[in-house]
Amino acid sequence: MEHRDVIGEVVHEMAQQPRFGCDELPDRKVITGILSDVQAFMFPAFASGACVSERMLLEKIRWELARQIRRAMRFAGGGEALDPDRVADGFLAAIPGVYRLLTKDITALYEGDPAATSREEVIIAYPGFFAILVYRIAHVLYEMRVPIIPRIMTEFVHQKTGIDIHAGAKIGEYFFIDHGTGIVIGETTVIGDHVKIYQGVTLGAKSFELDADGNPVKGIKRHPNIGSHVVIYANATILGGQTTIGDHCVIGGSVWLTHSVPPGQTVYNRAEASER
Repeated sequence: MEHRDVIGEVVHEMAQQPRFGCDELPDRKVITGILSDVQAFMFPAFASGACVSERMLLEKIRWELARQIRRAMRFAGGGEALDPDRVADGFLAAIPGVYRLLTKDITALYEGDPAATSREEVIIAYPGFFAILVYRIAHVLYEMRVPIIPRIMTEFVHQKTGIDIHAGAKIGEYFFIDHGTGIVIGETTVIGDHVKIYQGVTLGAKSFELDADGNPVKGIKRHPNIGSHVVIYANATILGGQTTIGDHCVIGGSVWLTHSVPPGQTVYNRAEASER
């Protein structure tokens, strides 16, 4: 029986197939390292590894981020041109503002969860806080129109925690995620201040508008608006870009909502509403 050159056959077969660009793609390991370095800069007591000066750490973040942005721009699908060095500088300048937001999120988690024994416990142990931290970092880059990298960051934390927050979502102050596993927050979601969300909540799209070729239309409002001082309990699903949950609402567990709810309502048992 004649010996087959299996390796040669595979190489030949693959050579005939369209291949996606793989040279100099953004490096996921480096990008997750940038996240760790930013976390270490903001919360140095919880950094691991060798201790370096704050200036050296920021120089490292700046250099690595600019290099990854250059790589990402090659695969951005024709997006707008960016100056990687200027974007990296802008990102560093945004870190104090991100830190101020995170301190408010820590307060919301600590004061809202009777099981939290300290703010330090929230920072180092709570998956909900880790997801919020990475989202707030990624959101800065998303707002600066950096391609690919914000998604890599949020998918990293998705894999780690089961919490899927798109970097494009707009989330206000004092955001509280309790337990967290299975939460999905879509790209065009808008969330106000002092909002508490429990495990399994989906803030998603009701349907996708299609173009003439039958493909989903991108860049339109698809996900709901959540007001301030809202509580959404476990496994609730709220869908649609025209759906708005008013301030001071409580959405019960396992509720399915595709319509708006006025302020001050409690919704339970499949979207039956009553005044609180």
